[in-house]
Order: sequence, then C-alpha cells, then structure tokens
Amino acid sequence: MALRSDAAMVLFYDIEGDTDDHDDWHSYEHFHERLSVPGFLRATRWIATDAAPRYMVIYEVSSTDIGMSQPYLERLNDPTEWTGAMMPRFRGMTRGFCNITTSVGFGLGRAAMALRFQPVAGSEADLTNWLSNDVLLAMADLRGIAGAHLLQPVAPPPMTREQALRGADKPMPWLIIATCYDVSALDAAVAAHLSTEALRANGAEDLIFARYALHYTADTDEVARTAKPPSLSPEGRRRLP
Repeated sequence: MALRSDAAMVLFYDIEGDTDDHDDWHSYEHFHERLSVPGFLRATRWIATDAAPRYMVIYEVSSTDIGMSQPYLERLNDPTEWTGAMMPRFRGMTRGFCNITTSVGFGLGRAAMALRFQPVAGSEADLTNWLSNDVLLAMADLRGIAGAHLLQPVAPPPMTREQALRGADKPMPWLIIATCYDVSALDAAVAAHLSTEALRANGAEDLIFARYALHYTADTDEVARTAKPPSLSPEGRRRLP
C-alpha cells in the first residue's frame, strides 16, 4: 500500500497573513508534536498549485479511533503559545478522520490530485464499488502514478480548545487522493478516469478538484529519534531561517 495504514486525518485550509510563519510553526513544532501522539504514523504537507485552499495536510494514523484518544485530546486541549497564536489565523478549515477504503500503488509522489465530493443519497455502495474496482485500479496502472486512494469520513471528534481558537471546522466529504512522480501522467489519469461526467453518472456530486505539490513530510520513527524542539519566544521564532 502507498499509505502507512487504513486511516488518516486530512485537513484543507488557508492561513491569514504570513504563510512563512505558518510553515515554520508547522515544520518546527507542530509536526513533531502530532507525531509524538501514539497512533500518528506520518505527516505530509502539500501546497496548492492551481486552486484554493493553499494547504492540504495528511496525517496517516493507525485508526480513526485516534481522534477520540486521551493523548490526542489532551494535546489539543493544551496548545502551546505558538499554536495559540496561530489558530485564529486559520481560514476555511475542512478537517476530518477518514477510513481509507481503497488504496492502490505504493510510494509517495511529488505531486498530488485531491478530489472532494459527496455521494448522492442511495448511491454510496455502487459509487464505492466503481471507484475502487474500476477507477483507482486503472489510474494506478498508468506509468508515472505512485498511488491512488479513496477516503471516507467518520463522525467528527469533539470540540477542543485548539478548534475553539480557530472556529468550528467544516466536515470532511469523501475524498480521492492520487500522487505521482510525473505530473503529465496524473493529468492524463484524471482526464481518462475522473471526468466530471463519469463521476456524476456514477453518483458523485459537489465535486472540488485541486492539485498540490509536496512541501514537507516526517514520520513517527524520525520524531522518536529526534529531541523535542524547545519552545520559542516570539523573538526566537522570528530568527528561524
């Protein structure tokens, strides 16, 4: 499988103001913090290349139950000073834990396509079958594609202090994520197998396509071998390269 498990937490959002400051916080402090929570396996940040929102972040987790785990909720209810300053700047957050229903291929490509959509009521089983057995398998067979995945959301976790600081999240819809090492191959795969007409004919609606470039990634083994970074004052944060 191209992903580390059968579950993930996915986020789409924008940041008001200086995105470099966000990226420093996310890379220096936030990824290490999240990947220190039991059950978090890998974190990957992507930057939009053709649409909004700017960020897609994927946390591969051992189970969607992590969203209700005590260590995770304790962390979200005790944000650091830097996290507390960052949260009010989030805009348009869509966030959710998902089961990875289908995953084909292996490896992580340098570019990604994300398709958010909703199933038409009553079409869920047929749509899942079509996407899993026809679309994703065909996409993964193409040269240049690393992997393709169907994610289906579970009920959202409870409100936490972090979420209260930034405002309520939008619920995650169904999601297809495909990554590639050849961007032209990904474009061809989407055109051939994920056309708007075919998706709608098979029971998908509210389609939102976006393309992303890999920006930063880390995993739990790296974090376990790295000391927790010290908390930084505002003056120290401004000196980050």
